[in-house]
Amino acid sequence: MTMTPQPSGAIPDRSIYERRESGVRSYARSMPRQFGKAAGVWMHDNRGGHYLDFLSGCSTLNYGHNHPILKQALLDYIGGDGIAHGLDLHTDAKAAFLETYETLILKPRGLDYRAMFTGPTGTNAVEAAIKLARKVTGREMVVAFTNGFHGMTLGALACTGNAAKRGGAGVPLSHVSHEPYDGYHGPEVDTADLLAQRLADPSSGLDAPAAILVETVQGEGGLNTASPEWLRRIAALAKAHGALLIVDDIQAGCGRTGSFFSFEGMGFTPDIITQAKSLSGMGLPFALTLFRPELDQWSPGEHNGTFRGNNHAFVTATAALRHFWSDGAFTADIARRGDLLAARLDAMAAEHSFETRGRGMMRGINVGSGELADAVTAACFDAGLIIETSGAHGEVIKILAPLIIDDALLAGGLDILETSLREAMADDFAVAAE
Repeated sequence: MTMTPQPSGAIPDRSIYERRESGVRSYARSMPRQFGKAAGVWMHDNRGGHYLDFLSGCSTLNYGHNHPILKQALLDYIGGDGIAHGLDLHTDAKAAFLETYETLILKPRGLDYRAMFTGPTGTNAVEAAIKLARKVTGREMVVAFTNGFHGMTLGALACTGNAAKRGGAGVPLSHVSHEPYDGYHGPEVDTADLLAQRLADPSSGLDAPAAILVETVQGEGGLNTASPEWLRRIAALAKAHGALLIVDDIQAGCGRTGSFFSFEGMGFTPDIITQAKSLSGMGLPFALTLFRPELDQWSPGEHNGTFRGNNHAFVTATAALRHFWSDGAFTADIARRGDLLAARLDAMAAEHSFETRGRGMMRGINVGSGELADAVTAACFDAGLIIETSGAHGEVIKILAPLIIDDALLAGGLDILETSLREAMADDFAVAAE
């Protein structure tokens, strides 16, 4: 029998968090429970409640929580006293990952990249990417895009558009120009043309860039989706002007948009790719910067990080690649399930005259205001569904269900969303009529 969400009613004692944890915490405020275990698509709190997870660690758990094959691989490795921390030493776990990645990911796609193991998170991968681009080109400027999100450390944060995130820096965030993303000025304005004009005009004020940094789908920016045509134009502009094209695939990659890389089949090849989140397969910290071999101009130790050798993550990442990416079955299943998700969201949006966003299993509904989106997601949580928002004003309800979710549970979670949205709209209309 299929389990259904069953939230616990009581909020746990949070005094230790209030007393000792920084006020910077965010998710815990909208999901006030204490979780103790998780498996598959479910999270369990310490009061007996269980919740359907449509957040997946912001696309860090594409294969669900504690996938049994990945978990067993890690248990076997730990049980055999495998290396846990290795800096950048050669290890059995790293060799296995590199060989598997080369065989299952790079070669079938005709790609040739060097792999740089950075610090443990996505922002570390982005920092390495822009630093390398500046080193190789001898330039300083990076072109990023409106509503982009690339991380919270200073270099990556400079490339991020969100004012609230940028405001925490405390110093100027410079050497980045934020140009309009595809569709930013509406469908009638080709923003690739605008960038082409800026780059070609020596009086535009835009210095020759070291790199153009782009997400094919803007995860935190509101699930804005760039068309293949626009992305090809951006890639061509980068090449024409001597800049390196960096694709930030941290949230959109590892199958989230349908293929391992979010740009597959679009007719261009990035110079540099950043990966993290679901790369380890199991939620373990692991980030990777890929770049064309001729760009590998680092001197030994020029850019490093203490935790760039997370061998436990190498083990689970290798297991994930072998299990999910050895053939095309997983990709086909994502496409099929993505179509189911799109159809349900389109129907919900049509009922309330909203619009849908995204691609593959990275989709959502723009409900027009952060207040309404918050009301809907709060109601979802009260019903046992974990889900979040994105966008400049938090106006997009974002669905990041695990890619391995079965159809019945996906439908059940979407039923909760549909009911919560309908009730929130009814409440909204009732208030407006008073």
